[in-house]
Amino acid sequence: MQLAAPPGTEGRMREFYADTLGLTEVSKPVELAARGGAWFRAPGIEIHIGVEVGFRPARKAHPGILVRDLEALAARLRAAGHRVVRDCLLPGYRRFYVEDPVGNRLEFLQPVEAV
Repeated sequence: MQLAAPPGTEGRMREFYADTLGLTEVSKPVELAARGGAWFRAPGIEIHIGVEVGFRPARKAHPGILVRDLEALAARLRAAGHRVVRDCLLPGYRRFYVEDPVGNRLEFLQPVEAV
């Protein structure tokens, strides 16, 4: 998935996506690296951060990311100073929203185990 960020925010995005979320930064192809931004990957997901002049954060449109341990992720995000907003409106899932350092909305979900 592609998310945008304003010019010069790659460092903040690396701290969030790599250090806090635990994704691995991957090298961009040489011909694309000059454009700025950063790419991150984990099993089953790849996030490309593209630099956009005149950037506006995605607040309504957002990726939904399935995780195995929602509570551990929420604790990590809170410890790093991010506001976690819980939502119980999607049957069958526990979930929350968080904003990345430039205001893009992200949704994290974990299926509720059937009893």
